[in-house]
Formats: sequence, C-alpha cells, structure tokens
Amino acid sequence: MSAPAETGRVGPNAITRMAEAISLIAGNGARDTIFTEAGLGAYLADPPTRMVPDEDVALLHATAFALLGVPLARRIGAEAGRRTGAYLLAHRIPKFARLVLPLLPRRIALHLLLQAIERHAWTFAGRGVFAWEATREGFALSLADNPVSRKVSAEEPVCDYYQATFETLFQALAGSGIRVEEIACSARGDPRCIFKVTL
Repeated sequence: MSAPAETGRVGPNAITRMAEAISLIAGNGARDTIFTEAGLGAYLADPPTRMVPDEDVALLHATAFALLGVPLARRIGAEAGRRTGAYLLAHRIPKFARLVLPLLPRRIALHLLLQAIERHAWTFAGRGVFAWEATREGFALSLADNPVSRKVSAEEPVCDYYQATFETLFQALAGSGIRVEEIACSARGDPRCIFKVTL
C-alpha cells in the first residue's frame, strides 16, 4: 500500500496531458470551456510544471464528463493517459530499467515495476490509496479515492486515464501483449477502482 509523501498533490501531467488530449479530440474551444468551467483557466495561461492539488484534477475530470458526456470524456482520458505514459517513459523511468525490465520474464518485470510504482504512488493518486497484488492471470491494482473518478457518477468505469497510463508503461517495459482493464470503479458505486492486469 502506498505511503504518500505529499498527500493531496499529483504530478502536472494530470493537467497538461488532459489539456492536450481535449484539444486533440474535442478542439481548443472545448478545452478552454472545460478549464474555465472548472475554475482552472489559469493552467492554460501558465501550464503547471510542479505538483498540483489533486482536487484540481478531480474538478477537471468531473467537468469534462459533465460537459462532453461519458464516451467522449473517456476517449480523452485514455489519450491523456497514453501521453502521460509516454512522458514517463521518456523522462522518469531510469535508462537502466528501460533496458533491463524488457529482458526479464513478464511477471518478474511487472512485479519489480509495480514495487517502484507503489513507492511513487502519491505522485498520481494524491490523497487516494494505491495497492496491488499478484493474481493467477497477472496482477490486480486498486485505487481508492482517486481524483479521476472522485467527483464523477457513471454506470461504467471511467478511469481510462489510469488504465491507459498503466498499459502504456507495462507494454513498453514488460511485454507488448499485456492488457489492463478497469473492472470496478468508484464512479459507479464500487468501494475502489480495480484494474485487472493480464499477462
């Protein structure tokens, strides 16, 4: 289970990659409207480079879902997650890990990667709680009180941002066939969001 070092703040990718994804999929006008309605317009004028309050991320996702609807907001979340994963691979994953992990058996590589992710979980979970465990098929990851789904109500899982971030990292570092699927989500009333990782 993660032990937050700076509770309630997350990395700026949670804002900047969402801005990019909204522009790409829904247009600059939609991006400006969503950020303004969420009270986050200042981030467009001065994109964050430091940790941001996870409540801002919660407001951003809630506003995107409210204004764009679930299907489009999920597409945007997935695109933002892929962009976040690509950024992490390029700038945050040590070169040694990028070279060695793909050479290991998938389960071992993922086990090592998840240990590292758990140590840094506060950077993406904010005040939420991240945990993981091995399963017969692979692994199960859980996020309780995460900012993506915290203020969203839906009949289906909505944490495509995390799903895509995880899958991008796992496929690049442990095996291209790895799949991540969200099978429980607090947005639809589940106690926590759970992601099934299949090797």
